[in-house]
Amino acid sequence: MLDADFFRRWMTDAAASVAREADRLTALDSPIGDADHGSNMNRGFAAVSAALAQEAPDTPGGVLLLAAKQLISKVGGASGPLYGTLLRRTGKALGDAPEVSEEEFAGALRTGVEAVMTLGGAAPGDKTMIDALVPAVDALGDSFAAARTAAERGAEATTPLQARKGRASYLGERSIGHQDPGATSAALLIAALAEAHDE
Repeated sequence: MLDADFFRRWMTDAAASVAREADRLTALDSPIGDADHGSNMNRGFAAVSAALAQEAPDTPGGVLLLAAKQLISKVGGASGPLYGTLLRRTGKALGDAPEVSEEEFAGALRTGVEAVMTLGGAAPGDKTMIDALVPAVDALGDSFAAARTAAERGAEATTPLQARKGRASYLGERSIGHQDPGATSAALLIAALAEAHDE
């Protein structure tokens, strides 16, 4: 069973990973975006860590709802609403239970990913965070490690794609040959999930 402590570990591991990789995320965003994805995500997840240090929600859903609130208010551009929606809808799907099974979490995360697809209008193959999240959710039924591998492969597979959504879509064919920064940060989030599960 997964309790609130597990979800706090996930969020703090994600914050540490984003902090380590912020420069790489910005470098990926530079040719096809606004060159601010790393700094935006780092600011947002630093706020998540700070909020969780001050408050201690005692349910998995409560942890994710608090994290979502911070991301929506602190992360600029489209990433804040998209990541905020992912965690908020996942948290709402988990409800007020003090513990959830891995199967319940996988179902809730799928609900969150579907909400992001609805909000952003993106589907797999559009060169967005969805290209990492959908394979991850599909693999989560096997294991958390499988989800991490699937997300990383999904992010890498965005390189040859032409962007059809988001800021990069304005570049048309010039977006080809660049790994999508949103898919990359989504893969970091799933990798942190697997890391928290192993701790």
